[in-house]
Amino acid sequence: MKTARIIYNPTAGKETFKDQLSNVLTRFENAGYITSTHATSGPDDATYAARFACEQNFDLVVAVGGDGTVNEVINGLADFNERPDLGIIPMGTVNDFTHALTIPNNLEEAIDTILSGETAKVDLGSMNGKHFMNIAGGGKITEVSYEAPSKLKAMIGSLAYYIKGIELVPQMRSINLRIEYDDDVFQGEVMLFLIGLTNSIGGFEKLVPDAKLNDGYFSLLIIEDVNLAEFAHLLSIAMKGEHLKHPKVHYFKAREVKVSSFEEVQLNLDGEFGGVLPAHFKNKKEFLKVRVPLAFYQELNGEDMEYSLPDTEQEM
Repeated sequence: MKTARIIYNPTAGKETFKDQLSNVLTRFENAGYITSTHATSGPDDATYAARFACEQNFDLVVAVGGDGTVNEVINGLADFNERPDLGIIPMGTVNDFTHALTIPNNLEEAIDTILSGETAKVDLGSMNGKHFMNIAGGGKITEVSYEAPSKLKAMIGSLAYYIKGIELVPQMRSINLRIEYDDDVFQGEVMLFLIGLTNSIGGFEKLVPDAKLNDGYFSLLIIEDVNLAEFAHLLSIAMKGEHLKHPKVHYFKAREVKVSSFEEVQLNLDGEFGGVLPAHFKNKKEFLKVRVPLAFYQELNGEDMEYSLPDTEQEM
């Protein structure tokens, strides 16, 4: 028999998942899984639960919650050479990672993906011993993600970070950074740098339009010093995917990135506090095994999605 461990945030999704738990367990057991659950009780608890699942050789770990819960689970899985497949049921305020993987927000459809979908290998980012699956960043603007009011985040998701950012730009300043990416170096006054793995970052689907989740490369975005008007303009053109043409935006692909500064600069990993500079980012190519929809799996791996008739039918 296959084994599954469901790790869920009991407060996610307006606490609706708890009411559906019995039906969820029935679906997994009908699919041939011996299934157990773990309700998280505080920060990093999902990481410990994921480590336990690895130690007990579970075949499948299911993370239920938003990007924060998924990030904690991934940090638990990343400690092991042999890891269970990861299934995700998005139930959080911010679900950028599952959006990038085209995993449905609907509970039943997300379970269908876990039980009947394909297992894709996607890249994972590491930074000073921590891991992230979607985005890392630094600069004064990233610090506003911790200050965005929770009610605002609940209503409009990650866009709240940027609204708060616009409010604080007048009192912000750029920071002199040294950013080494593979064999090149950028040094100068920077308002913000972002290191992305997917094309869905902070609600902006076109921020890194050519992102590929299994190519072993980060998308590195660097924004030089900007004023309020320039920042607002950048946000507006970023929604259309036209920001890469802006003279104060620099875009590179890199497998490794090292960032340092003489000042203390806070880091953001998948929307949460990730420590301070200096930092060494590494892309772990195809490190994570995730259950995804068939269409996404085929697109990711460059497979022909057109249906071909068997030879005998083609000859008729």
